[in-house]
Amino acid sequence: MKTIDNYNFKNKRALVRVDFNVPLDNNFNITDDTRIRAAIPTLKKILNDGGELIIMSHFGRPKNLPETKFSLIHTVPLLSELLGRPVQFAKDCIGAATRTMAANLKPGEVLLLENVRFHAEETKGSDSFAKELASLGDVYVNDAFGAAHRAHASTTTVAKFFPNDKMFGYLMAHELESIDKLLKQYKKPFTAILGGAKVSGKIAIIANLMDKVDNLVIGGGMAYTFVKAKGGNVGSSLVEEDRIQTALQIYEEAGKKGVNLYIPTDTVVADAFANDAGRKTCDINNIPDGWLGLDIGPASERQFGAVIEASSTILWNGPMGVFEMSNFEHGTRAIADAVVSATQKGAYSLIGGGDSVAAINKYKLTDKVSCVSTGGGAMLEGLEGQVLPGVKAVEESVEKIPE
Repeated sequence: MKTIDNYNFKNKRALVRVDFNVPLDNNFNITDDTRIRAAIPTLKKILNDGGELIIMSHFGRPKNLPETKFSLIHTVPLLSELLGRPVQFAKDCIGAATRTMAANLKPGEVLLLENVRFHAEETKGSDSFAKELASLGDVYVNDAFGAAHRAHASTTTVAKFFPNDKMFGYLMAHELESIDKLLKQYKKPFTAILGGAKVSGKIAIIANLMDKVDNLVIGGGMAYTFVKAKGGNVGSSLVEEDRIQTALQIYEEAGKKGVNLYIPTDTVVADAFANDAGRKTCDINNIPDGWLGLDIGPASERQFGAVIEASSTILWNGPMGVFEMSNFEHGTRAIADAVVSATQKGAYSLIGGGDSVAAINKYKLTDKVSCVSTGGGAMLEGLEGQVLPGVKAVEESVEKIPE
């Protein structure tokens, strides 16, 4: 893997694609700076070498280009603070004014470009747009794992214009190594914990993991589809009726391959989808009509926890319940604690997927697990065994640079 480790950026203009797609409140304050902080080691390496730093990123999904709420200018104060130096801001990512700002950079200086998605050519993967971006730098660094599954101009196409000087940043390298460790270098027992709302979003992951895992733990909203598939009464709980057959096939496949499939045995149910709703714990196969399951119950917590703590490799993707509501977060917290406990005993643990990451951050346990992925969709596609366009673009050689 070609990374920035063995490259000297002295007097080089480094064009770095990062993922600064962070959430903002109504006053444009950043509410979760995880992705920005994750990119800092790469950016500092370039600056410490004496390089000139040009940063580009997408931000949200602007429809009416450009829009103030999707401007990367909102990240400048935090970025300046984290880098310990002023950050210049270009009001566009291409054009004469931006080229001038880039050309005038001195070693150790930083220029942040405006949102690349303010140009429709970005998501189309346009060659001409990518060529304009490429003209700003001498070397291309892709550190945007969260966008690695997108074949966009700044994540994929631009790499063609740097046949010899393109590489991964520290974050991207770490994320790829984590997936590789999970899929190819895993130690047994290997446990995958899958939660969240829907079975449909996890089918490809389950298929790719079925030959590797010893234990498959199912929780969250998707569990009720599995329960109903076996004839259980799930009341008003979330069920994907068109995935009942899929659930039965997963049961069958697990049986054939000797995978232990764990479905919750009890559940915390509510008479409405609200934190202050009436609630009780019951057998997951006998949920009363009009009630819906919103969390796993204490018996399931104990069973799942025992499986997790006996594991050597752990993947966790998706919460066990509606953890955003305090009355239905206990199951998710219990799983988080079990993963931390197993990690402390020497297990390798990878947490990925937006809600799992949000949960581990909420409980301030990020530094107590092996890896918390910054890329939801990218990590899922990597775990499904797909080749990520942003990764392939850096790894493949270029025979001819486009005119």
